[in-house]
Amino acid sequence: MGKIVVVAEKPSVGRDIARVLGCRTGGDGCLIGEKYIVTWAVGHLVTLMEPNEIDPKYEKWSFATLPILPETIPLKVISQTKDQYGKVKKLINDKETDSLICATDAGREGELIFRYIYEKAGCKKPFQRLWISSMTDEAITEGFRDIRPGADYDGLYESARCRSKADWLVGMNASRAFTLKYNTLLSIGRVQTPTLAILVKRRKEIENFKPEGFCTLTADFGDYSGVYFSDKLDPDTRLKQKEDAEAIAEAVKNKTGTVIQAETARKKEAPPQLYDLTSLQRDANKMLGFTADKTLKTAQSLYEKHKALTYPRTDSRYLPPDMIPRVVQTMKLLPEAYQKYVPGALPGGKLPVSKRTIDQTKVTDHHAIIPTAKKADPSKFSEDERKLFDMVARRLLTAFYPWCEYDATKIITKVEEHTFRTTGKVIVTNGWHDVPPLENPPKARKKPPEEGESENPLPPLAEGDIRTVKGTRIKEDKTKPPAPHTDASLLAAMETAGKELDDEELVRQMKGSGIGTPATRAAIIERLLKVGYAQRRGKTLNATDKGVMLIDVVPGELSSPELTGRWELALHEITDGEQDPGRFMDGIARMSSFLVNYARENAASVAFPEEEKRYGKKGSRRTPAVPLQGAVCPICGRGGMRENSHAFSCTEKGCNCTIWKDCLQKGGGPAITGKLLLLLLEKKQLQGSTGILMMKEGKILFYPNGSEVPSVERSMIYVKQH
Repeated sequence: MGKIVVVAEKPSVGRDIARVLGCRTGGDGCLIGEKYIVTWAVGHLVTLMEPNEIDPKYEKWSFATLPILPETIPLKVISQTKDQYGKVKKLINDKETDSLICATDAGREGELIFRYIYEKAGCKKPFQRLWISSMTDEAITEGFRDIRPGADYDGLYESARCRSKADWLVGMNASRAFTLKYNTLLSIGRVQTPTLAILVKRRKEIENFKPEGFCTLTADFGDYSGVYFSDKLDPDTRLKQKEDAEAIAEAVKNKTGTVIQAETARKKEAPPQLYDLTSLQRDANKMLGFTADKTLKTAQSLYEKHKALTYPRTDSRYLPPDMIPRVVQTMKLLPEAYQKYVPGALPGGKLPVSKRTIDQTKVTDHHAIIPTAKKADPSKFSEDERKLFDMVARRLLTAFYPWCEYDATKIITKVEEHTFRTTGKVIVTNGWHDVPPLENPPKARKKPPEEGESENPLPPLAEGDIRTVKGTRIKEDKTKPPAPHTDASLLAAMETAGKELDDEELVRQMKGSGIGTPATRAAIIERLLKVGYAQRRGKTLNATDKGVMLIDVVPGELSSPELTGRWELALHEITDGEQDPGRFMDGIARMSSFLVNYARENAASVAFPEEEKRYGKKGSRRTPAVPLQGAVCPICGRGGMRENSHAFSCTEKGCNCTIWKDCLQKGGGPAITGKLLLLLLEKKQLQGSTGILMMKEGKILFYPNGSEVPSVERSMIYVKQH
């Protein structure tokens, strides 16, 4: 009787499967047992050929050879891992091998890894598919018991293959065409470019934002206070003119007010849902400061190495009904630190089931991320692994806790013809808030109550009650620009891309697709950073000048989330057998041709900065300086200012004025951009959303909001060290 060869995605996973199957004899790139041989890839072993490998005419980049639309894109073995490919190929084609089992990660990319190896090796053996969401021995054993024919996943493979070819065609054609047009290396992608467009849009919103002043007026009624609001269908508490606020304050001073509305309603706040990958990445960024990429790698380690979490690359926040007994078991096996919270999630020893947690119709390829039914030992985790496991364990418990209940009170008091609103909130049942979101949550800054919002229980008031206005307070403020994106907010924008579209039917169709997939979004963000289209400053992500310029020159179709969302939707339909792969690829070919023609004939005339060049033995990067139009040196007053990738400096010979772009960032200040510097040179002092920026006596200073002392000050005179 012949052998069955099991192909895993990574060596660590292969060894776990081999242990369960009893394959203990070491072989050449494999582990051997009586019935099974377990081997593994090292991620992708096979990929699509480069254009010049298909035809030498593509070696030279030229519009004459564009668009590149080969009938087929042949596969090639990745050179770095060709040895392991050779071992896998030999095993799967061996005459002693009767059949195969695909045991790569249970998702679109895992399917592609196995199928590309299978196709490139010319293998014709029958194969089955192992589909598991956990790496515990029990889950692997159960997966082999429920193994399915490989053909059941042909739709998933078609979707994966279309994704791979679509990225190749759009990326190769658009990157070459726009690089040729602008004579600078430009990386363009089906998914990365619309993601960059989100960052560019936010940067422009911040740069073009013009703060507007407003006032709020609060009246003191003795035992409570209320904020003035305009008596409209959409009540507004903001008064644009201080004179108006002062006039109303004078009109109500010492006057008698009447309560015209007093309502108290019992309200409920649902517990948060279980984690999928994107929501886990967002929360880990907000609470732990992890990047999306770091969260994915940490979760993957907890899944593969420690068997402590279920499959992390999921887009579902639900569990199937057959998981109920396992969830109960998992809770009881959680480390000791969590056991004090378990009774609240298992009242009477039973799991409270609702459609917010248990719903078979909303489980996609994988269910929500939860701890496995295995006694975990957090002392064996790294610090990052321990923190992330802690978040997931607490979320599992929280999701099954009771709702939080509170009484919300709303009071409206009328003084003359002016109305004042008061709100209050009293917790009745803490519910799920009894489980802190982290083991040692950082002390949150107490958020000051809104005007007219009471932190304490309000007095018992009824309609018709009378109060005298004992005093008023006018508070002046300014509207604030939108905050720069973080990993968390960018992931949210990618996930919900398309919701701002005008086409309601398209919005409905695109629900759940967005830009990229949970498994790829972290890599997309890292790619934007790597190619210089975005920068990470602390927690914030900002588009660079190069990124802005790219979005300005590519056609809207490529930078819009609409097209990418349509493509992701089509890929889902291909997986489900609801769309023809050929039709999808025809659309991709047309798009590739359109992008080439657009770059050649319609793209705007823009001069990208010269590419950074390497200097010196250490390969430090410098960008040729370019003049900053309209700027005069603040030190000598004679020279202009020029800009390179790191700083602004004076053009006058002998003047040492240098303003480093990141000189204020350690103190919480902004990066100095050309636009910001021009404004600062003109005004000498700027008020921003985070504080005050000032130029004074040869120094540049930053005062955070509310501080009378600068958090950072830097001299603008650069002294060379000898």
